[in-house]
Amino acid sequence: MRLHLLNRVTLLVHRMLHTSSSLQRGVQSYTMNEVRNKLREIVGVSTNWSDHQQAMKDRTTLSSLLANQQEDLPSRRIKDSYVEILLPLGSQPILREKYLNVHNSVRFGRILEDLDSIGVLICYSHTKSDSHRRSPLSIVTALVDKIDMRRNIIHPDCDIKFTGNVSWVGKTSMEVKMHMFQNHNDIYSPVLDATFVMVARDSENKRAAFVNPLIVESPEEEEVFKQGEINKKRRIEISTASLLKVAPTADERKIIHSMFLNTLDSKTVSFRSRFLPANSVWMEDAKLKGLEICHPQERNIFNRIFGGFLMRKAYELGWANACTYGGSRPYVVAVDDIMFQKPVEIGSLLFLSSQVCYTEGNYIQIRVHSEVYDASSSHHSTTNIFHFTFFSEKEVPQIVPKTYGESMLYLDGKRHFDLTVKGVSTNGSPPA
Repeated sequence: MRLHLLNRVTLLVHRMLHTSSSLQRGVQSYTMNEVRNKLREIVGVSTNWSDHQQAMKDRTTLSSLLANQQEDLPSRRIKDSYVEILLPLGSQPILREKYLNVHNSVRFGRILEDLDSIGVLICYSHTKSDSHRRSPLSIVTALVDKIDMRRNIIHPDCDIKFTGNVSWVGKTSMEVKMHMFQNHNDIYSPVLDATFVMVARDSENKRAAFVNPLIVESPEEEEVFKQGEINKKRRIEISTASLLKVAPTADERKIIHSMFLNTLDSKTVSFRSRFLPANSVWMEDAKLKGLEICHPQERNIFNRIFGGFLMRKAYELGWANACTYGGSRPYVVAVDDIMFQKPVEIGSLLFLSSQVCYTEGNYIQIRVHSEVYDASSSHHSTTNIFHFTFFSEKEVPQIVPKTYGESMLYLDGKRHFDLTVKGVSTNGSPPA
């Protein structure tokens, strides 16, 4: 059902954006390198570190250009934000080194970086004003709602094309749909579908700012917009049912109790005597940690650490954990519910902790927690939680929680797995 929904939404978007020849003549097309240069131009920053700092100070003068209410801004159409981005790995071999991994395929972490940049550019295309050379908005990634893979292998010697557009708009937020294709024998085949949620802030990135409303011009566009509303409602429902807020469901409690009983030594008749079942691993033994020093090289156009860099580092740590746990090469199946809770400042110490939290057959569900450390206050602050679903080449051991906290991680991992792979929500029904 999930694949059917993905195919339907993708088909609707492409039907909307490819039926008009006049539209095709007006498509915004860039290479991946041009995307980054275009973003610097829109914001008005430099590649030089010292110039960049001064440019960020100069942006404070743009606050007077911000709208006082959304109604003051002109409406935009879906096709106004549509872009096509070329990553010419096939026609420009010099680019391959950056994207190549040891398995002679494309590094998925690099694709995450590109998607993050493209999502920001799409939103600037939606909010651009011909009367302003620089945008007064600071557009940042708030959430990676989901990334669904269509194929396991991305070839390093074939051109890649990204397409995307704004699909839903609130007062200060925008949902962006992106699709990635790869050229094989002059035919672009789908590789992945991604949904990001971006938010607009003022020129100093301190408070929310209004964005242009979105108008729909056809039944297909209206269906895409409605899907955005449904996605927003689903995110609210998932947040409301979070295990950090409410107790597990009755079925979930049965699962945890059954696993607990399965680890008790029947000979001792004691709740404290625990043993590990065959072909299982204690959750506490399935962790992998990392540390990153956040240098200026990894900054974004707003002088914070680039969100795509954070995603790449979290993904690569999660992949390494899945690899060591499963004993074979893992393939990413889905990425979902990456919430950017707090920006990461340049100079921060970034701690990453990866945990195998759920397994089923050949699947491994990984949770990566990231936090920054403030040396002056000795305080740790959570910045992101990442969720990755991997498929291993062979069946993997069952992960077993020992404590109540680990049991909650297990159930949370199962929820993410059920939603992304099986298409079933917490209440047992398929997502809308």
